[in-house]
Amino acid sequence: MTETRARGPWDLKPDRTTASAETAEAPAREAPRQSPVMAILSSAALAGLIWFLSGEWIFALAAVVGVVVHEYGHVLAMNRFGMGPARIHIVPFLGGLAWPARAEKTEWEGVLVSLAGPAFGLLACIPFVGGYYATGDQTWVLAAALIALINLVNLAPAPPLDGSKALGPILARVHPMLEKVGLVLIGAGVVWWGVTTGRLILVIFLSLSLIGYLRQRGWRPPARKLTGRESLVSLGLFFGTAALCVSALIGVMLPVTGSVGGALAFGARFLGVGG
Repeated sequence: MTETRARGPWDLKPDRTTASAETAEAPAREAPRQSPVMAILSSAALAGLIWFLSGEWIFALAAVVGVVVHEYGHVLAMNRFGMGPARIHIVPFLGGLAWPARAEKTEWEGVLVSLAGPAFGLLACIPFVGGYYATGDQTWVLAAALIALINLVNLAPAPPLDGSKALGPILARVHPMLEKVGLVLIGAGVVWWGVTTGRLILVIFLSLSLIGYLRQRGWRPPARKLTGRESLVSLGLFFGTAALCVSALIGVMLPVTGSVGGALAFGARFLGVGG
């Protein structure tokens, strides 16, 4: 049984340019390739920025490895759901993105793709933990913690971070305007956090993304919407992925801090919420 209701004053106007979930599947398009030269230059730009800001080449290496493994998690999920062949692009100074050949068929697939990046991205911590045990240099552990924290920050529900793509469909199921207002407000909060903690590159990146999202007419892709059960499972997977990132942070920092509290305090300081 399908429930219908009259359109209210807060409802978004129908987007006639957006196909319905029942329309035929769009043909696959070739995902754009990033040339090897551009990939190398973009990776070098990202690594160089991190090296300049931190003074540690190990952190620069962690940034590049962390980005590639994170995006490869998205690629694996995209290919698994028939959205491939997906490809990774490294964005100079900012990070990376995974580019599918076709859009997801259901919002459930979109949620899983968005969470696959942070979850799979934690595997990048492993070689840096190994570097610590091989050398005894705590910088390797700090680099592993940096990877865990970057994946955690990616779960912030602020466009275009992965958290917005995981929680957006859940909010939209309640009301489309709730997604738009909620994500923009959270995004503005993350921008303010970046300003107050001196993360100016993140501020510029998110500010431009928020402007782009506000100018975008249709927020929901032409995919089958989440069911009630899928919404609950998606919410659980979101918090489970966040807990996994926090657990990874604690695990890699224990050799240095010696306690769970010390590991959490390190993470809080990185996020600008600790003394």
